[in-house]
Amino acid sequence: MASRTAASCVLLLVSVLYISAVLVTAANKPTAAAAASDASFIKTSCTSTTYPEICVRSLSAYASNIKQSPRQLALTALSVSQTRAESCMSFVIKLGKFKNLKPRERKAIKDCLDEVSDTVDRLSKSVQELKQSGQSKGPDFEWHMSNVETWASAALTDENTCSDGFAGKAFDGKVKASVRAQIVSVAQYISNALSLVNQYAEKH
Repeated sequence: MASRTAASCVLLLVSVLYISAVLVTAANKPTAAAAASDASFIKTSCTSTTYPEICVRSLSAYASNIKQSPRQLALTALSVSQTRAESCMSFVIKLGKFKNLKPRERKAIKDCLDEVSDTVDRLSKSVQELKQSGQSKGPDFEWHMSNVETWASAALTDENTCSDGFAGKAFDGKVKASVRAQIVSVAQYISNALSLVNQYAEKH
């Protein structure tokens, strides 16, 4: 009789723990309405960017983290741009190791690598600056945002400078096309991020 009572208690305890776990999971899981609202926020915010489709596509995966925070949206956009720039830098490094490059191509790639490296550094600084802004207000907030915008704008200039290095008929080949494709993509991401940063600064 005692063993049956003990078994019943164990089963009851297991059932209670299972139900509790289910309830906690359900409570923490965002509702469909909340998820749709977060996605809508990103889509609406991206309409003000230069490349809205890229904006929505690159940020939608982070909707549950962004929720409906303009600050988190801008911060995520900058972080995604940094990751994109780091990927571009890796690509340029690998490209520079090709043996059949022309002297002018090799020089242009080296110069481009310097620019992309600067881009990564400046985007990293803009991300850290925005994080440090915290709950700052007034002149302090404006100072932080001015730094963020300055770093992001400089990063965008770096990408354009890299692309300009491959101008001219001497670069009408696969090297030019592949580098420019990477650079254009990074520049689009940065442009969108800068728009969202400006949007956040204006609404704060």
